[in-house]
Amino acid sequence: MVHILDGLNILLLEDEFLIAMDVEQLCRDNGAEDVHVVRSLDDIDIAKAMEFDAAIVDVMLGGQSTLELAASLKDAGTPFVFASGYTDNEELAAKFPGVALIGKPYDDKDLIEALARACAARAASSGGA
Repeated sequence: MVHILDGLNILLLEDEFLIAMDVEQLCRDNGAEDVHVVRSLDDIDIAKAMEFDAAIVDVMLGGQSTLELAASLKDAGTPFVFASGYTDNEELAAKFPGVALIGKPYDDKDLIEALARACAARAASSGGA
């Protein structure tokens, strides 16, 4: 059976423990090979050293903005989506055009499909798989 995230390594930036556990399992249920959960910007250097194919980014981790990290993902061409209670979509749309914002509480299917679309768009723009 083919899953929508087959074989992908996912970076998950989420500071709420139960949400992180749920999203990690959701990614695995949809074929992700591995999910690296980062719950604090203090741990971001660990995440930067890891290789991952896509990311799910909460806009705020422990009260700190993740927009600088999101900009580095964008610059590196890494597909990602925002999954956040942060609702200023205009600011995000201006800084990150084309990056989906899935608001909390979100539907599991919406989150996974948005991530899959981001990955597919990246693959199409790079001309690869």
